[in-house]
Formats: sequence, structure tokens, C-alpha cells
Amino acid sequence: MHNIAITGAHGFTGKNFTRLATAAGYTIIPVESNLTNKQGLSAELATIDCDYIVHLAAISAVTHSELLAFYEVNVLGTLNLLNAVSSKKSNAKKILIASSANIYGNSAQSPIKESNTAAPVNHYAMSKLSMEHMIAAEFSELPVVTVRPFNYTGRDHDDRFVVPKIVNHFKRKSATIELGNMGVEREYNDVRSICKIYLRLLEKGISGETYNVCSGHTHTLQNVIETLGRLTNHTIEVSVNPAFIRAQEVKKLCGCPSKLNACIGEIKHHNLEDTLKWMLEAK
Repeated sequence: MHNIAITGAHGFTGKNFTRLATAAGYTIIPVESNLTNKQGLSAELATIDCDYIVHLAAISAVTHSELLAFYEVNVLGTLNLLNAVSSKKSNAKKILIASSANIYGNSAQSPIKESNTAAPVNHYAMSKLSMEHMIAAEFSELPVVTVRPFNYTGRDHDDRFVVPKIVNHFKRKSATIELGNMGVEREYNDVRSICKIYLRLLEKGISGETYNVCSGHTHTLQNVIETLGRLTNHTIEVSVNPAFIRAQEVKKLCGCPSKLNACIGEIKHHNLEDTLKWMLEAK
């Protein structure tokens, strides 16, 4: 069976991807070097023989306080990785690189297609779009597949993110919770579905192409709260904290999965209730 080298193997998506790929018979090789350590990363990559590379390591929290870190890790770190792969003359059949649906910003069209104009409204999204342009300009010879995942969640997700924060409040039977903009709509897909899609794209994705990783189904935070209320028989009082409302908020992120489905076939996504129940049952 094939080997997959993976950056960010110990993160939220990396842990879930490792479980899925291992169960499918793949051997996972974690890349342990810091992306910003050019020499260390290059030396480590020189020792790794793999069939595929999955690049998940990133600064992914939009609220991260160190703005330069978005660019140092997401852009320059990816540059270091691909330079190391290129100079090694790697035999990797496919390199899957995670960008983000956040690059679309407040799109005038919905559901959003890959051809929609990017209009990022925060440094996380700007860094991911810069990364995409850098890859296209510098590494067109590499077998890169770029994915733009829409919001997803699941077990092991850090409660700096809104859905695990809400789940943890319900698990603790908290009386109240402070949230930001309650009117935003996101897909809130299941990380298990996302990882399954990534695995299929390693096998079937076309080099040089970009794919939205999405279901096309959105939810409000109110939907999340109501579903958790049914699952736990607990009621929680929500108060809106103005400090949690972003000045440049993306109101709705809903992706069109038609290009993805045409490439890998349709994936049966977990519904929101399944995902939240799975998260509630985690120890």
C-alpha cells in the first residue's frame, strides 16, 4: 500500500486524516519539522520516500493575534515545503494542499463555485490566497491539487472555534454562553467526510486543479444550539458579546460541490445532528 507524508499530522484534521488513511491501509509519515525551519524541513524531506504528500499544517484560527504568523507559516512555510520537495525531485504522485473557502469572502453568488472571484476579508484568508498564487507561479511542474474546504468540525476540534465551544458548553450544562454574530451561515461539515474527500482526491484529483470541499448545506448558529438542546435536553441562554463580532464578517459561506463530485463521485456527508452527537459523546 502507499505511503503518505503529512504536515500537521498532530492537529485536528491531521489526527482524523491519519485514522482514516491508516484504516484504509495507507502508511502515514508525519513531517515533524517546523515549516519555518527551511534547513530542517529540507533535511527531513530528503529522508522521506512517499507516494503522496498532504499539507495541512497552518495557522488556521481567523482570530490568531500574530498577524505576521499567517504569512510566515501559510505562505513562506508552504514555499519552504515545496522548495524542499522540488529540490529533492520527489516521486510523489500527488501533493494535496489545503487552502480555504475563506478566500471567497462575501461572495455575491451562492452556492460558490471555484471560478468565483476571491475577495478575502481577513489575514487568514489573504494568506491562503497568497499561498495559492505562489504555488501557481512557482510550482506549476509539481502535481499539486489545491482544496478549499468550507467550515467543518468534529472531535478534537479546538474550542477557539465556535462549534466546539458551543458543544463544550452543553456538555458542561452551562447556563449561559457568549457568542458573536448569530446570523452567519456556514456549512459545519464533518471532519470525517472532509478526510474521506481528501483521500479520494489523492487518488483521483487532477494535478493543477482546485476543488471546493463542501456539501452545499449551511446552518446558522441557532440551528447548532437548537440541535444540541434536543440532544442533551438542556437549555442554554445565549448573549451576544460585541467583542466577538468581527468588523469584516463573512455572512454566508456555501459551496457548490459539482466540480468535486464530478471528479471523485458523491460523498455521503454526515448530517449536523450526527456530527454534534459524535462530539458530545467524546470523552
